[in-house]
Amino acid sequence: MKKKLILIAFALVLLPVLAFAAQIEGTVQGYHCVTQGKICPIGQEDPLVALEQVFVVLTAKDGYYFVSNLDRAVLSRYINTKVRVTGNISAKFKAITAEKFEVSKKGGWVVTWTKEMQKQLGLDLGL
Repeated sequence: MKKKLILIAFALVLLPVLAFAAQIEGTVQGYHCVTQGKICPIGQEDPLVALEQVFVVLTAKDGYYFVSNLDRAVLSRYINTKVRVTGNISAKFKAITAEKFEVSKKGGWVVTWTKEMQKQLGLDLGL
């Protein structure tokens, strides 16, 4: 009985930290724009990139997600572009650790970044 209680307590402590695999679709937006209730202005990408420090993926139904292991330089290339991120969503935070990043082009999806691509370039940081 005591072992079961310890196991249950351990599971309850770890459950909020665990992540689960998922896929999200949305558009890349500046965090400041999203928290102000605005969409990043189309055609104003360059000034926006200079001001925004953090970019997120804004989904239609779940709000926004931070992509914890992609640099702002990668995300900033795709402001206002429909993207799909496959990875592990944190149960505790509104964040996804990407395994694959795809961009919508001509009705299809183009893979622009994967963990494997990063490893092949010798840039794996263990994230």
